[in-house]
Amino acid sequence: MPTMNIIEAVRDALRLQMTADKRVVVLGEDIGKFGGVFRATSGLHEEFGADRVIDTPLAEAGIIGTAIGMALYGLRPVPEIQFSDFIFPAFDQIVNELAKFRYRSGGQYPCPVVIRTPVGGGIRGGHYHSQSPEALFIHTPGLKVVCPSNPYDAKGLLLASMRQDDPVLFMEPKRIYRASRGEVPEGDYTVELGQAKVVRDGSQCTVLAWSGMVSIAEDAAKKAADTGVSIEVLDLRTLMPYDIHAILASVKKTGRCVIVHEAPKTCGFGAELVASIQERAMEYLEAPILRVTGWDTPFPYSLEHEYLPNADRVIGAVRQTLEW
Repeated sequence: MPTMNIIEAVRDALRLQMTADKRVVVLGEDIGKFGGVFRATSGLHEEFGADRVIDTPLAEAGIIGTAIGMALYGLRPVPEIQFSDFIFPAFDQIVNELAKFRYRSGGQYPCPVVIRTPVGGGIRGGHYHSQSPEALFIHTPGLKVVCPSNPYDAKGLLLASMRQDDPVLFMEPKRIYRASRGEVPEGDYTVELGQAKVVRDGSQCTVLAWSGMVSIAEDAAKKAADTGVSIEVLDLRTLMPYDIHAILASVKKTGRCVIVHEAPKTCGFGAELVASIQERAMEYLEAPILRVTGWDTPFPYSLEHEYLPNADRVIGAVRQTLEW
């Protein structure tokens, strides 16, 4: 079984689905001859041609609007927004058009668009290349939001996303695009959307994470284990729909919970998870649920390491719940 990084796994999924389904097209800024700013689409232009691997102008609203039209006429487009920070000019197209077509047509017009976009910090990108806007789209009915943390899941989740009739926002953690490596099957497989995964068993505290924060949570769990603290790490993988059953099973087992995400704390997705857990499992909790997040500021240039959650901050929150 070959070893891949996330970029290679994403490219493999695109190539596989484009070969299997002639309706799949990819489009975006510099994704054709150049192969994308992160090289995720490298080689696809040569293999599938300019009619299916389409270089677009720098116009995000136009990219998504075009993809919506393609989908309504029978294609299955996979547009790329070069950085998630640039998705906001297309916000109206995504929220008011893409997310609502299937509902407003009574199911007659599915709109199978998969929007790929890199998210998060860790590359010294500053304000406009480091944001994590997932909560804005989770709040939009009609969209599915997927956040892989490793190459195996990236390929399987992307293949599953491209076979949905609902629109999917597929958010890829650019900080670990090449740093995360693992065995990935060469052939066809899918990872079901809406299914979380326990990536580390534990008994004293559950840590919920997704995307680039899963590796941070795992580092924290390993360090905590050296001091006798047992942390269970749950990778949500899909944020909408999210796997409330897996979350509750873990929290009921450990009695404590810490949530880790890069986005700012206020109104981040962690707040929804806190509410969902306490509504259903308050009697199992031994301590308040804590959040380890980015700060409520614009993402900084020079203080990136202070903004991003790290293993020490996670361990500190876990200890706070244990000592409560």
